[in-house]
Amino acid sequence: MPRRVLNGVVVSDKGNKTIVVSVDRRLMHPVYKKYITRSKKYAAHDEQNAAKIGDVVEIQECRPISKTKTWTLVKTIASAE
Repeated sequence: MPRRVLNGVVVSDKGNKTIVVSVDRRLMHPVYKKYITRSKKYAAHDEQNAAKIGDVVEIQECRPISKTKTWTLVKTIASAE
């Protein structure tokens, strides 16, 4: 089974080797037929502590690393600065 890959923005880098990534998705409202934005936060493993708050990153699904971490950082797409 292929591993899922998501793009999102880093909202926290406080943990050691851990980042929290907010991923937005757009979907159509079933009644009003307007597009609305839904977001979800994922804890991802960052081995080198490279990502900073505001960076746009790509994360990939992996085996469970801890209770909440099942994603790992693949690459940084855009820096915050």
